[in-house]
Amino acid sequence: MRHDDAYHWPPELLELMIETVPRLIRSKEGVITFLRGAGVSEQLLAPHWALLASDPTKVNKFKIARSVLGRLNEQGDTALGVRRALLKRVTEFENFSSCWPEDQLKAEGLVAQIRKVVNAKDSFTRMQQERDTERRDRLAAHQTERKKAEARRARFTDLRNRLAVLFKEDDPYARGAGLEVLLNDLFATDGVSIREAFAIRDEEGVTHEQIDGVIEVDGNQYIVEVKWWGKPVDIEPMSRQIVRVMSRPEVRGLFISASGFTKPAVGACKDFLAHRVVMLGELREVVLLLEREADIAEWVREKARQATIERLPLVLLGEDF
Repeated sequence: MRHDDAYHWPPELLELMIETVPRLIRSKEGVITFLRGAGVSEQLLAPHWALLASDPTKVNKFKIARSVLGRLNEQGDTALGVRRALLKRVTEFENFSSCWPEDQLKAEGLVAQIRKVVNAKDSFTRMQQERDTERRDRLAAHQTERKKAEARRARFTDLRNRLAVLFKEDDPYARGAGLEVLLNDLFATDGVSIREAFAIRDEEGVTHEQIDGVIEVDGNQYIVEVKWWGKPVDIEPMSRQIVRVMSRPEVRGLFISASGFTKPAVGACKDFLAHRVVMLGELREVVLLLEREADIAEWVREKARQATIERLPLVLLGEDF
């Protein structure tokens, strides 16, 4: 059976219908009425009514069926509803006692064959629909991924441009604040949960602690400290970061500096690794992440692996990874 066109009956089904319909109905008038009941237009039936009225002897039930059903099949999707209604009426036919006695067994066998063909066609149609649905879903997923990739590239372009502007900023405070915001946006690009800068104040409103931000990667929370100074970060600001981490159970630390770290600062972090995970990063790593459009969450994971397994708080992307 061919299924080249879902809107037409295949030839074997058309022939079965032509053989069956006249055997289900005893009279010539009944055949025309049966067709009209399924929705066949009066335009198709009019010539047969006229011939039946003028010369009934020239009317043949099988010729009526061949003429009308053949025309319906040629109409393609415009007659799809009528053809479906005809198939429904035929396949649901149960009382063959209304047929001529000599046609009863033949009609019952033909209806059984039509049901088999229709079931096979329905199975093919369902499989085709499933394949079409799968293909549409696959294309939609591809389009979604493509749009996400385009949006991500645009986001990285914007971040690179903003970082380039920060390099021209002379005010250290404005530079550092701008880098905090940029890093928050970089983390958000890859879906990392973030909490932006906030202050811890007492009941009188006095600030006791300033947190540049908090991120969460794989269920681990990191207090983030960001500095863009003209000299390497020394032991004092590093100690404050260690205290912030130590005063919060299970929290880790990530310190990012634009000017690197002194040996005492790195050493303090390495000693503290016996108690809690603290990682150090440099601005040049952020620049490289932006250039490569890399996943910053994976950067955090790799730093955590180096800190916990190798006991190295400072490893640099592009050099030590």
